[in-house]
Amino acid sequence: MRSIYGWILVIIVAAAISFYAQLFLNPYLQQILLYIAINVLLATSLNLVNGFCGQFSLGHAGFMAIGAYTSAMVSLHFQPFVGSLEILNFPIYAIIGGSASALAGFFVGIPSLRLRGDYLAIVTLGFGEIIRVVLLNLNVVGGARGLYGLPGKTDFLSCFHAFFWAGMTVLLLWRLVHSSFGRAFLSVREDSIAAECMGINTTRVKVMAFVISSFFAGAAGSLFAHATNSLNPASFQFVKSVDVVIMVVLGGMGSITGSLLGVVLVTILPEALRPLQNYTHIDLRMVIYSLVLILMMILKPSGLLGSREWNQLLWWRRKGAA
Repeated sequence: MRSIYGWILVIIVAAAISFYAQLFLNPYLQQILLYIAINVLLATSLNLVNGFCGQFSLGHAGFMAIGAYTSAMVSLHFQPFVGSLEILNFPIYAIIGGSASALAGFFVGIPSLRLRGDYLAIVTLGFGEIIRVVLLNLNVVGGARGLYGLPGKTDFLSCFHAFFWAGMTVLLLWRLVHSSFGRAFLSVREDSIAAECMGINTTRVKVMAFVISSFFAGAAGSLFAHATNSLNPASFQFVKSVDVVIMVVLGGMGSITGSLLGVVLVTILPEALRPLQNYTHIDLRMVIYSLVLILMMILKPSGLLGSREWNQLLWWRRKGAA
């Protein structure tokens, strides 16, 4: 029953956000909400690898690009539903894009996840750049021109679809890391040698975390492609992977609640500072944004929440624990 209640809660929250967006928000704010939902998939899935499994990946933008371009090509050449049922296509596109990214994550993870630390970061960084350069020079997917005219629009169903995926990702990853199997991720993070001595196949655990993370990154790429109606290789540069890492580190490594908080701050803060240019006539957004990040890392190096979750922040929970 608890499983049913979780899915019902996800549907209610996604529907409520979508209704509110359609009734009270203009298209610009609706687009920001869509970006928040997409970044939730990216940050929480990367947190599974970087925060809970103790690895360090810098190639999330590459997996996002694979999912985005795969779903875009499928949507341009294959549409199982048309007319009023067209919205049913988008879950199919997200699953196909996520599956393509998961397959890529499997083949990349098997050789690279035997490495650790800086070496793994360099390998994943190189993979992300290889994907971007290949897309840049591949005429089948538009090359440097990109792809345009993708189906999708900002309406209630599109917003509901994005936030349902965001809620589903949070729910599934929450249950995964708090399950008995999820303890294997934490054991690898704390001490991989001790985990191996206890009989845990650390390479298998790392690859599984990498594949799951890649799947949701590909699904986020599919949502991004159909939210913007266009794709360009410039959208998946190294900076995109860094942005996702910032969301995870700012909120707290090993905290899903912290990832959600980091997503909201990193997505909204640059847009909230945009009106400042009208008064200064200089675009100071990124300067202030960078200073805020520097101060946060100095004053709170473990992130806003550290490894704590929302249920550990409730005062009656803290009182009971004391």
